[in-house]
Amino acid sequence: MRLVNEEGEQLGVVSKIEALEMARNKNLDLIQVTEKVDPPVCRIGDFGKYLYSQQKKERKMGGVKKHAGELKMIRLTFNISDNDIETRALAAEKFLAKGDKVKIDLILRGRQHSLAEFGKQKINKLVESLKLKMEIKIEKPLIKEPKGLTMIISKK
Repeated sequence: MRLVNEEGEQLGVVSKIEALEMARNKNLDLIQVTEKVDPPVCRIGDFGKYLYSQQKKERKMGGVKKHAGELKMIRLTFNISDNDIETRALAAEKFLAKGDKVKIDLILRGRQHSLAEFGKQKINKLVESLKLKMEIKIEKPLIKEPKGLTMIISKK
């Protein structure tokens, strides 16, 4: 591995054992800076200070937001019109474009529970209109729950 000391001077290519020994002698840590190059680059230094400086760089760059894909919800009603389904599809498309997952809920009340097939058609209509615009992946298939019907989708 290529080794850099705590002042930033290059010490050349050394073995892992030698690098660990040099770090222990100075009561410091051996930090792997990058493994993408051959040989990997390591640095002798305080790991806590290294982490702090990395966090400081990220904040300085404008706080790169880690977007892990939140779960957004689209709620439909039993008597929703086709035009409103298209409106919900546009909202879902925006969420999916950002990398979020979308949970589609259709709340069933009273007698609507016995007409769950009609509700499934509404959700399938929304999913089909999304499939025309982008490739989607079904994370959780359409299931009937006590409060209604739910499905989770994401972008492929």
